[in-house]
Amino acid sequence: MTMKRIAVLTSGGDAPGMNPAIRAVARMGISLGMQVFGVAEGYQGLLDGKFRALNLRDVGGIIGRGGTILQSARCEEFKTDDGRDRAAKNLRAQKIDGLITIGGNGTHKGAYAFTARTGFPVVTIASTIDNDVCYTDVTIGVDTALNTALDAIDKIRDTASSHRRAFMIETMGRNSGYLALMSGIAGGAEIILIPEAPLPPAEVKEAIDAAYARGKNHCLVICAEGYRPGIQAVHDYLKPREKEMGFTVRMTILGHIQRGGAPTAFDRVLATRLGVAAAQQCAEGNFGVMCGLAGNKVQTTDLARVVACRKTIDLRFYEMFKKIELASPDLARTLAADSPMRSSPVEESEMNPTP
Repeated sequence: MTMKRIAVLTSGGDAPGMNPAIRAVARMGISLGMQVFGVAEGYQGLLDGKFRALNLRDVGGIIGRGGTILQSARCEEFKTDDGRDRAAKNLRAQKIDGLITIGGNGTHKGAYAFTARTGFPVVTIASTIDNDVCYTDVTIGVDTALNTALDAIDKIRDTASSHRRAFMIETMGRNSGYLALMSGIAGGAEIILIPEAPLPPAEVKEAIDAAYARGKNHCLVICAEGYRPGIQAVHDYLKPREKEMGFTVRMTILGHIQRGGAPTAFDRVLATRLGVAAAQQCAEGNFGVMCGLAGNKVQTTDLARVVACRKTIDLRFYEMFKKIELASPDLARTLAADSPMRSSPVEESEMNPTP
C-alpha cells in the first residue's frame, strides 16, 4: 500500500520532546514524498475534524520547545465504537492513508482499539514522563522530567540543610516509581518511597532517625505519587514526632512543573529518531506497531504486545540504593542506639557538617 498522506497527533499527558517528534515525522514524511497533516487536540481532534497540513516551515523552530504545538486532550467518546468509526470516517474523508500517534499507555491502547475496530493503519511513538510503556527502555520526555525533578531536589537540599529539616518531595509518574527512584538516586536522597516497594511510615521515621544519628543536617525523602499510603499520610505521621527525630518536617509536591520546559538534548535526539522511524514505517506499509528504543537501537513492536504488557521498574536499582544509603531502615536501629537523640530540632549553631 503506497502512502500519500499521513496524519500525526499527540494524545494524553504532554511530555517534553513531543514537538521534536512532530517535527521529525513531518520532515521525514515530506522527504519520503508524503503529505503530512497535524491533528489538533489528540483523539478529540479526529472526531472534530481538526486537520491541517504541515509543511517544513510549520515545524521550524519547535525542536527546543516544550509541550506540543498540536495540543492534547482526553476524549471519552473515542473509547466507544461510534466514536472510533467517526474518527476513521473523518480520516478517510481527508484521504489520509495512515495515522501516527504520540503518547503513553492510554494513547497506545486507544490506537490499538481504533485499528482493531476500523482497520485504519496506525503507527505509535512512546512518549510519557512516566516511562511505563513496555518494549522501550525509555520514553520521550523522561530525561527532561528527571532533570527537572533533580534540579528541584538540589535546590531543596540547600534550604533543608540551612534549617535542619526533613523534606518530603513528591514526583510524578502515576503508578510507576521510575522518576522518584532515579531522581532519588541522582539527588542523593536518604529515603525513596515507590509503589513497587512500599515502606511503612514507621520505617520512614527509623530511616530519618538514622540520618540524624550519623550527623546529617538534612534528610531528603523522595516519594512517587503512586506510593501508598501517600506522601500526605507519611507527613502527618512524622509531623508530631519532630522532637523525637531532631528534624522539622516539610513537604513539597513538584507536580506539573515536571511536564514543562525545553526538552534535553537526549529527548530531542530520541524524539527525532522515533519520529523518523514512524514516518519510515508508514512509507513501508508497516502498521500496527510502536516505535521504541531498546539497547540504544530503534525497534518496532506489535501494538497487541505493547497493550497486553504491564511495565515495572527494575528493582535492582532500588536494591543498589538501599545498599549504598547508610540511612536505610536496616541500619537505623544500630545507628540510633549508638547516638543519643536530642529532644528537639537543633539550632543552626549546633549543626554538624554532612559526612
